[in-house]
Amino acid sequence: MSKHTNTLSKSFFHSWVSTDGIMSTTEALDWIHQLNNTVEVNIRKTKLSELQWFYDNESGQIVNERRSFFQISGLRYGKIEQPILIQKEIGHLGIICKPINGILHFLMQAKIEPGNINKVQLSPTIQATKSNFTQAHGGAKPSYLEWFHSADKYEIIVDQIQSEQSTRFLGKRNRNIIIMLDEETEIEVLPSHNWLTLGQIKQMMRIDNLVNMDARTVLSCIPFYKFASNGIDTPLVRSITDGEQPDILPKIYHYINNHKMFNSEEPVLFPLYSLYDWETVIHDGVEEFVCKNLYPFKIIFCDISIEGREVMHWSQPLFEAIGKATFGLFTRVNNGVQEFLVQAKQEIGCFDKIEIGPTVQLEATEKPINDIEKLFDERYEARRSVKYDVVLSEEGGRFYHEQNNNIVIEIEPNLIDKPPQGYWWCTYRTLNMLVQHNNTLNIQLRNLLSILELEQ
Repeated sequence: MSKHTNTLSKSFFHSWVSTDGIMSTTEALDWIHQLNNTVEVNIRKTKLSELQWFYDNESGQIVNERRSFFQISGLRYGKIEQPILIQKEIGHLGIICKPINGILHFLMQAKIEPGNINKVQLSPTIQATKSNFTQAHGGAKPSYLEWFHSADKYEIIVDQIQSEQSTRFLGKRNRNIIIMLDEETEIEVLPSHNWLTLGQIKQMMRIDNLVNMDARTVLSCIPFYKFASNGIDTPLVRSITDGEQPDILPKIYHYINNHKMFNSEEPVLFPLYSLYDWETVIHDGVEEFVCKNLYPFKIIFCDISIEGREVMHWSQPLFEAIGKATFGLFTRVNNGVQEFLVQAKQEIGCFDKIEIGPTVQLEATEKPINDIEKLFDERYEARRSVKYDVVLSEEGGRFYHEQNNNIVIEIEPNLIDKPPQGYWWCTYRTLNMLVQHNNTLNIQLRNLLSILELEQ
C-alpha cells in the first residue's frame, strides 16, 4: 500500500471515530438551532392557477412557464398508475473535505428546503440542480461551485452518478462527489457552513430529521474498502477490510442482469389528468391532486419564500407524503464479520429497471407480505436487538414533509442462513464496492448504510 493510500486510510477511519472536531457537536447543534430560530420561511399552500405553473393539455404534464426545471406527468407501469416527477438534468451533490489539526473534516451546510419538516437540515457543501448552477431561473450561483468545477486540481475521493427516489422520479440521478483539499489550502467558510468530522455527522444522524438525504447519499459513497483500518477492530471494520466475497458478485449480477434482459415491461407516460384513480380536490382555497384510494403521496401547490436562498421567492408543486415509509436492514455477525441482508428491488421509475435495496422497503400504505418482511416487523415491534431506529427525511426540494423510519436490526447468524431468491447476505466491503458503480445500490440502501457507526 502506498504512503498516499495509508494517509487516506488514517484520515477517513480516524474521522469516522472522531466525535471531537474544531467545533463540538453541541456547538454544531446550537448553530443549526439558531438558524432555525432566525431564518424566515413561508410556505403557503394554494392553487395551481396561482403559481407560475400550469397544466399543459398538449403534453399532459404540469409544467412551469419556461417549461424547464421539472415536470409532473402521469405514468403507467403494469397495474400501477400514478403521477411521476420528470427531471432529466443531473444535479451536484458535493462535499469538500480537508484535514484540520490532523483530523479529516467535512464542510457541511445548514440548508433550508421548502419541503423540510424542520426548515434547516445538515446538507452537503453544495446541493444544486443544473438549473441552479446554470442560473436558469435568475438566481445567484451556488456557493463553492467553482471548487467542484475544478475538482481535478484536488484529490477526488468519489465521483458517481447515483439514482434518487425511483417511486417518485422517472430516471432521476444526481452527481455524488467528494473532493479532498490539502490542510494548507485556504477556503472561506460562510455562515451557512461549518467543518465537522465524519463521527460528528454520524452522531447527528441519530437525531430525527437533522442530516438530510443528500448528505447521507454522498457520504455512503466513500470507498472505505480501499483503505486499511489503522488498528480499529470491530465487526463492521472487519466487514470492510476482511469482507471479501468473490462468489457473491457474480450471483448478484446474474440475477439483476437477467431481470434487465428478460423483463420487457416499460413505464409509459400519459396525461396526468387522465389518471383513472386520481382527482383534483379544492378546499378552502387549497388545491390538491389526490388518489381516490390510499396512496403514499399527493400533489400540492405552494408559494414559497425562503431567506438566504439563491432564489428567495418562487412557486412550485410538491409531493406531500401521507404516512411514513419503513426502510430496514437485517444485520448479523458471521464469523466475526458483520453482514447485511439486501434484496434486488424493482421500482417504477428506476433508471435501469432494478437496483439493490435494503432488506425491507415498504411505503406507508404497504403491509409486510413475505416471511422476511413479517419477521422484521415482529422483531421491530418487540424492539428486539434494534441497533438503529431514526426518522429521516427525504429531500425537501420536491417532497413536502416526507419522513421515513430507518431501522437496523441484528439477528442470529443462522436465522436466515439461506435467503430466498433475490436476497443476499453481503459484507460492507461488497456493498461499498458496488456503490462505486452508477445506479447499483438504491437510495434507500445507501441512506441506511450511511448511518452506521464503527463502534456500535
